[in-house]
Amino acid sequence: MTSTSAAPPPPLRTPTTPGVRAAAPGRDELGALYRAHLSRGRATLGELFGGHVEVASQGAWVTTADGSRFLNCGGYGVFLSGARHPTVVRHVAEQLATHPVATRLFLEPQMALAADALVAVAPAGLERVHFAGSGAEAVEAAVKLARTRGRRRLVAMENGYHGKTMGALSLTGRSVFQEPFRPLLPDTTHVPFGDGAALEAVLAAHPGEVCVVLEPVQGEAGVVIPPDGYLRSVGEMCRRHGAFLVLDEIQTGLGRLGSWWGVDREDVTPDVLLVGKGLSGGIVPVSAVVATHEAFRAFDRDPYLHTSTFSGAPLAMAAVRGALAALHEDDLVTRSRELGAELLPELGRIVRSHYGAAVREVRGRGLLLGVEFADPGPAGDLLIELIMNGVIANHSLNSHLVLRFTPPAVLTRGDLDFFYEAVDRACRAQGVRHGTAAEGGSSRA
Repeated sequence: MTSTSAAPPPPLRTPTTPGVRAAAPGRDELGALYRAHLSRGRATLGELFGGHVEVASQGAWVTTADGSRFLNCGGYGVFLSGARHPTVVRHVAEQLATHPVATRLFLEPQMALAADALVAVAPAGLERVHFAGSGAEAVEAAVKLARTRGRRRLVAMENGYHGKTMGALSLTGRSVFQEPFRPLLPDTTHVPFGDGAALEAVLAAHPGEVCVVLEPVQGEAGVVIPPDGYLRSVGEMCRRHGAFLVLDEIQTGLGRLGSWWGVDREDVTPDVLLVGKGLSGGIVPVSAVVATHEAFRAFDRDPYLHTSTFSGAPLAMAAVRGALAALHEDDLVTRSRELGAELLPELGRIVRSHYGAAVREVRGRGLLLGVEFADPGPAGDLLIELIMNGVIANHSLNSHLVLRFTPPAVLTRGDLDFFYEAVDRACRAQGVRHGTAAEGGSSRA
């Protein structure tokens, strides 16, 4: 019998030791890493927006690898208290040095204290909290709470945005995000935002079966503000027809609109309120479901019915406590209202002076501002031009017509002057291409 030797094993791959680099990757190398391991499309977007590499942030400003500084009026609503607010940093640093992640078997103080602080500023009647890691996770938990109360039909608003996980995506009112992943949740209906009659028709057809999910102001739809009284009428309709009401304040809550909550203007208490973005203090991702006792009953009874390994992690809870403390200490909700009252008319005057009739509307509430153009081209071009002039803004995922600004409430007078001058330069450059019959020329020297 002839013996044969086994084939030699393949050579071992020697991994690169994480974090061991002489220096951060340059722009070209970073683009290559994105294409190799993350997303070619995301790398292309980065190049479209100038190929900048952000490496640091403080307050209202972002610094790139080449030392350039950008005024951050974007961030999709996260940075109401700015970047690295000292109060949030202190809370997080202290927790990181002691106990960042819990066993989840024992009681842990940070989660209890964070829930207590959040309930203290929530609308009256909302006293139960479930923490999650992202806005979409909070939406999923809210849908599950509605199902525990027998509401299995979902009604959301056209062009609303609630995230891209499967349940949240069912509610997000734009088919371009939904089509590749169908079928989504069954029995989901979308009605026009602001149309009370359309909503009531669905509720009346299915009494006691519906969960309604909506934003007080639609952010990703392009800062769409409903008619006065609409939110109050939605609350009344839901009570009349036995519907379960979820208000998604992930972007609008915690002072973004110049009030603690978007529903404060109309004194609405939903079954569930969703919180996120600014709840993180711009440091640790976190979201929350804040609910009535009745809505939360199933989660109250069985702590294992809906769980997540990192839900309520002490490090995130420290960020929540720090974020809420910063809002109180610096009176950032009032500051948001005051800054918005100045920014909205001045932004409108500058933009209209260069674009004229090409601007359909400049609108907003607090520090959620939108510029809507008559055609889709100008919004994208102005976004790029603003970056070239040192200002970060946002496009709107559900409206290519709208350029969106979500500046922090920590802007100084110097920051405001920089913003106005940069917007004026950017609009002057792009208004030549897109403007029509500008009203009176440049608004600033």
